[in-house]
Amino acid sequence: MATLWTQIAENLTFVMTCIALVVGLALLAKLAEHFLPERRKVTPARRVSIIGICAAIATVLHVLDFAIPFLAPGFYKLDFSELPVLLCGFYLGPSATVVCEGIKILLKLLLKGTSTAFVGDLANFVVGCSFVLPAAIWYHVHKSKHSAIIGLILGTVCMSVFGTAFNAVYLLPKFAELYGMPLDAIIGMGAAIHPSIHNVTTFVVMCVAPLNVVKGAMVSVLTLLLYKRVARPLFGIRS
Repeated sequence: MATLWTQIAENLTFVMTCIALVVGLALLAKLAEHFLPERRKVTPARRVSIIGICAAIATVLHVLDFAIPFLAPGFYKLDFSELPVLLCGFYLGPSATVVCEGIKILLKLLLKGTSTAFVGDLANFVVGCSFVLPAAIWYHVHKSKHSAIIGLILGTVCMSVFGTAFNAVYLLPKFAELYGMPLDAIIGMGAAIHPSIHNVTTFVVMCVAPLNVVKGAMVSVLTLLLYKRVARPLFGIRS
């Protein structure tokens, strides 16, 4: 019985952490919008429809994730789901990115469930927001191609640094705890790819950071190539 209550308490702590992170990111996005130039006037119905469309596309792209075995162990997946989230954020603003990112995760859980005791889903949301939020905020400061490029670079750097630190400090230990896999076994999976890995720090530096850099770079390039082309028919942007 004591073990059962311990497990409930541990899971409750994880749930409360998830809620706190979601609320914190939503408040951060809302606060940022108060300091940005005036955004496009969009009706509530149109805003909801755009977020819904982008979240649905993001969900499909998230479900189609894939591993890069020469970079990181197989439970780390690469996907392009932040692409439609960025398109949504570039058009509607920072708060829309958090909403779109959150809906994406909820829809993915409904369609596919979780294979990482929900830790990977939390990671995808929080680390994804650390990429799309800085990019969307910076873009809305000037709304130019140059601003978009700087924002995407800034987002990639934030995601790489924050994602690496967040994995080392919280995600990997929590995954080991909830999934029932010893942390040494996870480090061993990394060492099988990069023999110089021998602890959590070297694991995240050599596996997690490169994966985030690759994802950020690829999604950034696709965003720059597709934003105006997709925004015209989807959002009605003329210039």
